[in-house]
Amino acid sequence: MAFSTRRTACMKSRSVSVTGATGFLGWHLSEAFRDAGWRVRAIVRPGNRKALPDGVEIVEAPLENAALSAAIAGTDLLVHSAALIRARSTAEIDRVNVEGTRAAVDAANSVGARLLFISSQAAIGPSRSATGSREDDSPRPLTAYGRSKLAAEALVRSEARGPWTIVRPSAVYGPRDVGFLPLFRLASRGIFLMAAPASMPFTFIHADDVVRAIIAAATDDRAAGQTFFLGHPEPQTADDLMRGLAQAFGQTYRPLKVPAPFVRVAGLAGDVCWKIGVRPIVDSSRAAEMRAEGFVCAVDRIRDRIGFKASMSLREGLASTARWYRERGWV
Repeated sequence: MAFSTRRTACMKSRSVSVTGATGFLGWHLSEAFRDAGWRVRAIVRPGNRKALPDGVEIVEAPLENAALSAAIAGTDLLVHSAALIRARSTAEIDRVNVEGTRAAVDAANSVGARLLFISSQAAIGPSRSATGSREDDSPRPLTAYGRSKLAAEALVRSEARGPWTIVRPSAVYGPRDVGFLPLFRLASRGIFLMAAPASMPFTFIHADDVVRAIIAAATDDRAAGQTFFLGHPEPQTADDLMRGLAQAFGQTYRPLKVPAPFVRVAGLAGDVCWKIGVRPIVDSSRAAEMRAEGFVCAVDRIRDRIGFKASMSLREGLASTARWYRERGWV
């Protein structure tokens, strides 16, 4: 299948191709690699007209072997960011996350590019202890998304012929994110719905720290053949998150506990919404995550291997993200 180039940036010393470049993380990655002096090629779906950072080359290509190989020809690094987090069916998620990764691995092999695959903490699933999951723990993903990311990781390890690195970001938030946006919108109105237990622990990470980690891993030979969790070293609770949102918007913090049976019913209702073509805020996968033990991961491997440590605290990150949303009328 043919691909088309819509805009070309000036040549720089190193070239990176980013799939999923119009997504939340992909946009930030394209900007950060550009600012670091790379020639950035954004691989987008045919017909996708979403804006991207200035100075980024845009190439339209589907996530299919031959087309993707042609689209990334001449690149030094392929960052595979394209993914589907939620959808109406497992088959739809697998088509993008598993088969799309297979195409990315084949493309990197064909052009001799280094591969950095963005997986997810969801591939391992809930943490088993207060110290958090470690990279080599036995996986127990809760959701179709997590299972698809785990299968995609296996493809990278077994089929990539060149240097590869897998990163598993924890709960990512920041400007342009729509996943946490409903919580920000409610918080801006002084509404704090506590659908998970207040003490439920999480590892969070701001988008700025994620892209710093990815660029560090992509440019360090010590990261080759490694899998890294990405997250801030200090876990936070659901209550910490809500309190931080209240502070970011200058609201009085009065949490409203959502009973567990209501969360389950909302999840089932969300599944029905998918079937009739409406994208729900909560479905059964999200409801299952809210009933889990917690999602904490240890982040010392990437620190010890290549010296990366997330620096933005949750309070600071929530405040800066809230400002970004307000300035652009998102809340």
